[in-house]
Amino acid sequence: MQIRIIEELLRGCSYPGRGIIAGRSEDGRSAVTAYFIMGRSINSRNRIFVPSGEGIRTQAFDESKMEDPSLIIYAPVRLSGNLTVISNGDQTDTICEGLAGGLTFEQSLRSRRFEPDFPNCTPRISCVVDAAGGKLDFSMSILKSADGNPDSDIRCTFAYSGVPAGEGRFISTYMGDGDPLPSFEGEPVRIRISGDQDGFTRSLWESLNEDNKVSLFTRYISLEDGRYETRIINKNS
Repeated sequence: MQIRIIEELLRGCSYPGRGIIAGRSEDGRSAVTAYFIMGRSINSRNRIFVPSGEGIRTQAFDESKMEDPSLIIYAPVRLSGNLTVISNGDQTDTICEGLAGGLTFEQSLRSRRFEPDFPNCTPRISCVVDAAGGKLDFSMSILKSADGNPDSDIRCTFAYSGVPAGEGRFISTYMGDGDPLPSFEGEPVRIRISGDQDGFTRSLWESLNEDNKVSLFTRYISLEDGRYETRIINKNS
């Protein structure tokens, strides 16, 4: 698979929706994770990321403008032991509960489907990163409908190990704007990860569509000792 420049990919897509990145830093010393959200409606744009324990959660920026919180208020990032769990919905909790009960990542998601927002049938994208003991392994999942058919499910899981320095994978909910919105297709995109955390965070944020971007989270996890550094950028501040 051709390696893509993530910033060029994002600049060329006005509405990827929500996106997850996992990979290895350019210097090879850290696991890299990122999650962003975008919005077209007032309700979706009225959000910020806030720290929550060792993860983050979404929160209404202006409570008076909040309409339906069911699909937009959740914990995108949580820790489950040494694992970092990232998702675009409350399936973060489903995954953590499953892992705690002895299920695998894939098994934990068997109880979930795409989001009930027909005709978009927004995919549920998820990721689990294991950066313990000097190694880096991660898996990505997408639960989506078959061409917008609400009665048909497609479940795909992709597992990666031995990721080279400066490389990662990117998955998003959509392939671009539209009505209905077109779901992500294929394997997570192989991408280049360049620079240090602050530079990478800044370049991601600047590459997202100015009208639609809402919030961005990045975390670099040391492969040596597991310590991490988190960055959060909110358009509403």
